[in-house]
Amino acid sequence: MFRTKRSGLVRRLWRSRAPVEGDGEADRGTHGSGGCCMGKATKVAKSNAGSEAELKALTHSILKKIKEKQLEVLLQAVESKGGARSPCLLLPSKVDAKVGQQSYSLPMLLYKVFRWPDLRHSSELKRLSCCESYGKLNPELVCCNPHHMSRLCELDSPDSGPSSSDTGGTTYSAPVGLSDSLALQESGDRAHWCVVAYWEEKTRVGRLYSVQEPSLDIFYDLPQGNGFCLGQLCSDNKSQLVQMVRAKIGYGIQLTREPDGVWVYNRSCYPIFIKSATLDNPDSRTLLVHKVFPGFSIKAFDYDKAGSLQRPNDHEFTQQPRTGFTVQISFVKGWGQCYTRQFISSCPCWLEVIFNTR
Repeated sequence: MFRTKRSGLVRRLWRSRAPVEGDGEADRGTHGSGGCCMGKATKVAKSNAGSEAELKALTHSILKKIKEKQLEVLLQAVESKGGARSPCLLLPSKVDAKVGQQSYSLPMLLYKVFRWPDLRHSSELKRLSCCESYGKLNPELVCCNPHHMSRLCELDSPDSGPSSSDTGGTTYSAPVGLSDSLALQESGDRAHWCVVAYWEEKTRVGRLYSVQEPSLDIFYDLPQGNGFCLGQLCSDNKSQLVQMVRAKIGYGIQLTREPDGVWVYNRSCYPIFIKSATLDNPDSRTLLVHKVFPGFSIKAFDYDKAGSLQRPNDHEFTQQPRTGFTVQISFVKGWGQCYTRQFISSCPCWLEVIFNTR
């Protein structure tokens, strides 16, 4: 039987769909899988999303209406799991599709099929700043590239403390890494909005990376990678744990300065852990360490909130001049009272992001 190029692309796309939890593939640590920020993974019953046959038929019928060039763009994004730079996939935003008893817009259906089967509402999503549709309200055409989107993290309520192994508290103390004044002097560049230091346990590896562009990729191994490549740094650490975690950094994170603050997008296959004073209740004496799953974004730093955190009685903030504030990010391994590692300096591979004034 004669098969067209279009039908071949559609079949390859269907084979590359996101696995549903419980089907034997969802727990393999693939890009874009995972539960919400606090680790409360949502199980998806296939009956709730319609039968596999119904979903397949609907997806095939929609994909066959898309131009071949657009199918190739979608396939590039899906098969590379967001690693390759793929352009926007602009499609009508008001086309609805029905799966079982539920109706979804065309973008939502593609996001569910190729990234997050447990996705329920567009309010759970955040568009990446690299996307043409970023910041646009109700356009006729909207980007449906699943890897131009991220899931929003759900944080603890302000009054709740750490209740599971997914968060850990650390009391205020002087930072273990660089002071802000030292970081700014060493970077030698006042035009940057932040500098990044990479650490392996208690040892800093490489020089400070000064950031001028609005967005920065920090990665170990990223196809077409452009940014701070940790894989190119020379490290003398022979620890098996450090080497194992280093290899798991993979696509790493994307650090983006946006109008409402600085966002971190986890592009890797494994969780990252973040501590930032602006993520927590300003009246709290404990900073939580937040777990961010693959495919999720979190606003790691809020300039407006940071301005109100200069409290003279807090040791951590009196140790840091107003020229900047610090966010700490650990790859794969968490730290704090709910973990075996009490301090980030015990984590195998971690970052220190020091912010300059606006």
